[in-house]
Amino acid sequence: MARSRFIYTLKEVAGMIGENLELIEEVTANSDNIAEGELVYVRDGSEDGTTGLTENGIDDLRDLLADIRTWDGGIRQFLVDEQCDPEMIERVMADELSRKS
Repeated sequence: MARSRFIYTLKEVAGMIGENLELIEEVTANSDNIAEGELVYVRDGSEDGTTGLTENGIDDLRDLLADIRTWDGGIRQFLVDEQCDPEMIERVMADELSRKS
């Protein structure tokens, strides 16, 4: 498979696939969640830079999120297990409810 020549910021990915940015940031915070080489750090001149995904990384992310949604407790339990801020969890879960509507 050819290497993707495009890198998409997490913000762009969130818009492309209709997912909550905070959820994507949490999933990609652990580089083990996305195949090696598909999650990249991008230097953008800022102190922290940004994270990006290749096209294959976006597919990995979609697959993982679909899988997490089948787990006991789904997205909420994933975020609790990751020790996320309760307010962030509620924002993500509000988006989850609107996805189902």
